[in-house]
Amino acid sequence: MDNIRGKTIAITGAARGIGYATAKALLARGARVVIGDRDVAVLETAVHDLSRLGSATGYPVDVTDRESFAVFLDKARSDGAGHLDVLINNAGVMPIGPFLDESEKSIRSAMEVNLYGVLTGCQLALPEMVARRRGHIINIASLSGLIALPGQVVYNATKFGVVGLSTALADEVAPQGVEVSVVMPPFTRTELISGTSETMAVKPVEPEEIAAAIVKTLDKPKTHVSVPGPLRFVAQAAQMLGPRGRRWLNKKLGIATVFMSFDAAKRKSYTDRAQDAQGVIEKS
Repeated sequence: MDNIRGKTIAITGAARGIGYATAKALLARGARVVIGDRDVAVLETAVHDLSRLGSATGYPVDVTDRESFAVFLDKARSDGAGHLDVLINNAGVMPIGPFLDESEKSIRSAMEVNLYGVLTGCQLALPEMVARRRGHIINIASLSGLIALPGQVVYNATKFGVVGLSTALADEVAPQGVEVSVVMPPFTRTELISGTSETMAVKPVEPEEIAAAIVKTLDKPKTHVSVPGPLRFVAQAAQMLGPRGRRWLNKKLGIATVFMSFDAAKRKSYTDRAQDAQGVIEKS
């Protein structure tokens, strides 16, 4: 059975980056794609471009607002066959830098978008999937949900949470016929890494590579998906090291300071948007 063609698939945070690349990949496979984003102007441009490739619609959504998220999913269902086949919880923000420099606003924004937003999406989408005994939720986490690094304290907290909740939820709803997966990308060439430097271990992949992994996960569901696959096991093995070994390895790979020392000026536009990532941004 084709798990993509003709299915209604909703993607949050999909006007840019991984979400947008995933929408394109799914349209190429014949899915009915509904994208959501909090930036209305960027969303409208994305929908205009995607609609040339297939059945694509889009609606504003603030994943930190339960009512906004519920309305988005209702619209996605109405655009499809009256139900939702797949929800991809992709919306996320990445604060970086010394933990003591993080503002309360930035911390709350990351927790609300990256963790609470995923939990909310799961709670809103699951009831009908459980009732139909069919459906798939894909949560986009990060390898930062397995690898803890200086300068990513808050981001690590949210992504470790997404990996944990996805694993537990996958086992909880499996008897009801519903799939839950967590996709863990490495550093990806999107705005999230603006202002940072590449190192031996930090060589960003393209959003299309993550999109391909998401498509593959829909074709053949499994709980944990990392890109590339073996990185998950390398990351888990590295975390078994003691403090000295872990810090030595991080330094050797050049990842001990990559999120502590960065070009703040180049990152400012993203930082400003990320630390205030709640509410819908209307067109000016």
